[in-house]
Amino acid sequence: MDFTPLLPNDNHGNMDAELLSMAEELCIKSATLAGSHAPQILYGIKELLRKVNSYYSNQIESEGTHPIDIDKATRQEFSNDSKEKQLQQLSLVHIEVQKYVENYFTQGQTPYGRDFILDVHHELYSHPDMAHFLQIEDQENHKIIEMIPGKLREGNIRVGQHIAPDHTELSSFFNKYELLYRVPNYATQATQVIYALASHHRLMWIHPFLDGNGRTARLVLDGILTSMKLEGYGLWNISRGLSRRSVDYRRYLALADMPRQGDLDGRGALSTKAFISYIKFMLEIALDQVTFMNQNLKMNSLHERIERYVRLSKEGFFDTKPLPKYSELLFKELLMVGEISRGKVMDIIGTKERTATSLIKELIQLDFIESDTPKSAIRLKFNAHFASYIFPELIPQK
Repeated sequence: MDFTPLLPNDNHGNMDAELLSMAEELCIKSATLAGSHAPQILYGIKELLRKVNSYYSNQIESEGTHPIDIDKATRQEFSNDSKEKQLQQLSLVHIEVQKYVENYFTQGQTPYGRDFILDVHHELYSHPDMAHFLQIEDQENHKIIEMIPGKLREGNIRVGQHIAPDHTELSSFFNKYELLYRVPNYATQATQVIYALASHHRLMWIHPFLDGNGRTARLVLDGILTSMKLEGYGLWNISRGLSRRSVDYRRYLALADMPRQGDLDGRGALSTKAFISYIKFMLEIALDQVTFMNQNLKMNSLHERIERYVRLSKEGFFDTKPLPKYSELLFKELLMVGEISRGKVMDIIGTKERTATSLIKELIQLDFIESDTPKSAIRLKFNAHFASYIFPELIPQK
């Protein structure tokens, strides 16, 4: 049993040209997102996208909880339903682990190292709120097995038609994974993207853990794309696209498990043609998500959607407290400049200081603006209810 080839190379060792072209397009389009708004607005979008990533990655496993319920969980407002509460807790932990992987690579460590992958699984499942996810049902032997976070499985497993490697061979496979996924220093970003997407399947193929392989592998992929400093990543994420096409995602993962189909199908144990099809699918998903966010972050249309939200809120359209007077003026300024000092608010809305102070206080309480300290500058905050109307296709309305 083997998982070569590690990359979509032909019989002459050349990487597929179409994939390289698509990866280059992805890098260029992703970079345009980084210059679309003031840094403070992009910070708010990234904070929102972590909740979105958590929602869609967990939804792929049929265990997603709506971002509005994730927002409630951040305020310790948990559902009375035990299953829903567990999903809220899962989402909070997922968000924290995503922050963990984003800040992991400060010392030049390789994102293709076994330690990183084990750490991600450990961080995800060692949290006290994840204890109920550690009890794994062994249907074949009719017993419950307790999973140890960050530890390689000690039994054998089958996923669909794929029989994962014997547990005694996992260390050997990880040695090969680490050895062969050594990205050359001269590799372009496009090449690095293909390395990242290729490794995602091979990690899923190894299936190192008793459970949680999908979530862990997608978080590892987030970490790889962040570590290569793909400009704009974090303002889009691949999990939304994979969730929307989850049937195809599983189908292409399974397709890439296919054994080599003759001498013209690469030089590895697995099919190169099928591997290329899988990576092309992943690139199509990524490009679709970047295009979607580029369209949604255009200044004029975003401003119009925010104005409409404020108007509907004041008219009592939502089942929430209406936004206070002058909100649209403050939101417009914050969208344009990113952040403003509290002392300038009265000039922006044309009132006395007392009214401006009251507006700031109420909007902070309603979770529409935020600041680092009680006296520091303020910036927009994209809470999930707000975002579900100004980005309706990003977050489904509840």
